[in-house]
Amino acid sequence: MNILIFEDEIPAYEKILSHVMKHWPKANMLGWGRSTVEMYHFLEKHKDVDLIFSDIKLLDGNSFDVYENVKVSCPIIFCTAYDEFLFQAFKTNGIAYLLKPYNEENFSEAIEKYESLFKEDNQAVQPQVMSQLNKMLQNEQHSYKRRFSIKKKTGIKLLNIENIASFHANGDFSIAYDEKGDKHVVNYSLGDIESRIDPKLFFRINRSEIIHIDFIEKIEPYFKNRLSIQLQSQKEVLHTSSSKTKDFRIWLEA
Repeated sequence: MNILIFEDEIPAYEKILSHVMKHWPKANMLGWGRSTVEMYHFLEKHKDVDLIFSDIKLLDGNSFDVYENVKVSCPIIFCTAYDEFLFQAFKTNGIAYLLKPYNEENFSEAIEKYESLFKEDNQAVQPQVMSQLNKMLQNEQHSYKRRFSIKKKTGIKLLNIENIASFHANGDFSIAYDEKGDKHVVNYSLGDIESRIDPKLFFRINRSEIIHIDFIEKIEPYFKNRLSIQLQSQKEVLHTSSSKTKDFRIWLEA
């Protein structure tokens, strides 16, 4: 089996690869792309692909834009944190999905869907299906998340977006700090959270941290064109990366 993987987050890619090799030890990995540019390259280079694992949001754009313009003659398993209902209407059109964060159980479920849908012949994804998914995704992104559901030992807790001071990367998951300084495990990567929250309220100050503007208590100069940021209810002082400082200053005054 010839497989391509399109995923911008290295830990997520490594998990997919691990699960693939465990399920199909003799699989031939044709390539791994992290951007739409690399997607075009691999899809043009390899015409003998049997299966694609593909994230939606890559380093430089939306993978749907590529699929609308390049003919893909094999099934795709989308690896995503977006709502599963986005895909359910299209699961007989060459599409299955794997919800983030990846684990053995949901990977097996995605493979079972793939094998039940495509056990006879490979089925190409129709361009109009990609166009419809793209439109649905854009409509969903216009409505930002208002809360996150948090799994606790006592049950499910709803954490409203206005009560979240910051998000911190933690592998495939993230940690949210609330207005009291309490920590909560959020079942999304930081990149997925960034795509789901209002950019007028939240800013990603570096690779691993996103902050809420209403919780900023103090900002001071730091070294190498960086800023130190103190948030309400959090003892830890955060810092912008040098590449983010200029955009952060602009965001503050927007």
